[in-house]
Amino acid sequence: MEKQPFDIGVALDRIEQAVQPWPKAALFQLAEEGYTSTFEQLLACIISIRTYDEVTLPVSRKLFARARLPAEVARLTWEELDALISPGTFHERKANQILAIARDVHERFGATLPCDRDVLLSFAGVGPKCANLVLGVACGTPVISVDIHVHRVTGRWGYVNASTPEKTLVALENTLPQRYWIDINRLLVPFGKHICTGNRPKCSTCPVLDMCRQVGVDEHR
Repeated sequence: MEKQPFDIGVALDRIEQAVQPWPKAALFQLAEEGYTSTFEQLLACIISIRTYDEVTLPVSRKLFARARLPAEVARLTWEELDALISPGTFHERKANQILAIARDVHERFGATLPCDRDVLLSFAGVGPKCANLVLGVACGTPVISVDIHVHRVTGRWGYVNASTPEKTLVALENTLPQRYWIDINRLLVPFGKHICTGNRPKCSTCPVLDMCRQVGVDEHR
């Protein structure tokens, strides 16, 4: 197949339609359900680290049914919090992190955690990926959050050429029009899970096959 020039706007429009049958990425789904505060999104992102969305969603809902504000979470005991998030990975460590964050936010900011990247990154256990995702979903700040799906898919397209997610972030910041910075994560997470998969991607049903360079794809369906 002769490949067309890669048009990111066209690609994302097609992917928007293609991912309709699939569940949304966890933080975007939680935002649709009303969990839109910076604090809630930050806790959900911590819960999501090394955890499937299928676990992140019910665990986050269970926590927020019990406590949503910084003061409410800060009043939980470690045992109570650990029990609430225990289906997730590394829940003991995350319980420590979440309690420390809740107490810090309550003492410094009261009920509202500000949309400030430096503040988010100041918390133990919060890296650039989580900070950017929270800022994008909760605050509408134009930032790019690069997880393994965004890294793999944009590299496979040939849209960027970077060896790590961190380098992909820099490359996308230099290449991707800012109006797509939040949507790139929202769309490529379900796209990467269900179509442009890590092993044997479903190239025959891919909506952007005519533009994708299929970098590194040796076997596909």
